[in-house]
Amino acid sequence: MSIARRRTSRRALVASSAALLTVLGGAAPALAATAPAIVHAPLGHAPLGHHGGGVLRSTSSNWAGYAATGGKFTSVSASWVQPSVSCSGSDTWSSFWVGIDGDGSNSVEQLGTEADCSGGSPVYSSWYEMYPAYPVNFSNSVRPGDHFTASVTTNGSGSFTLTLSDTTQGWKRSVNKTLRSAALASAEVIAEAPSSSTGVLPLSNFGTVGFSGATANGQSLSAAGASSITMASGSTTKATTSGLSGGSAFSVTWKHS
Repeated sequence: MSIARRRTSRRALVASSAALLTVLGGAAPALAATAPAIVHAPLGHAPLGHHGGGVLRSTSSNWAGYAATGGKFTSVSASWVQPSVSCSGSDTWSSFWVGIDGDGSNSVEQLGTEADCSGGSPVYSSWYEMYPAYPVNFSNSVRPGDHFTASVTTNGSGSFTLTLSDTTQGWKRSVNKTLRSAALASAEVIAEAPSSSTGVLPLSNFGTVGFSGATANGQSLSAAGASSITMASGSTTKATTSGLSGGSAFSVTWKHS
């Protein structure tokens, strides 16, 4: 696996909240209409280093988790338990998802769940996104403690199937989308601080989220050569990523907004 990776330039985000709600149509938004229009953006990170066992790691301003690069990726999947968020007076955001692309490419084909704080109250939702298009919310309810399984697959020629299942409440959503320009350059399982037109948003205090059964191209993350990502801004660590257990399970722990 090649270890050469570059910082991805962030696409300018200029749409208003009203524009986002138009894209969402009748779906329930994750946040109040006065909140910023959010996106789940490509990775921005510093150069890679190494830690024990020779595993690659990087530091990102908006991602924590694992990403596999250095080949063509046509599938990714994982399961997680929806965390609860601790809210104070500040509005904060957090997302948990699987996706293809975004690490070294300017698109991300992804879906997952949200755990935000709006006006001091927690707000939970689910969504899919074919970035740089805006996210589309599912109307199904999301509750802390729900068990989710998600996958993104492609035929390698621009057709994608994105599937999210809440095995606790018993609902499943699957969408078919087309993006012929997708690079298929990476596969990832991520906890994210979403972004708006002003940059990366404050990260919700989600405690710890655990991912399991994580695969890329049908292999465990370790077999796919995935690298670890810590979320940090300057000298402030925002979220840490554990080592891989059994090659396909890990956790991300909140440290700072």
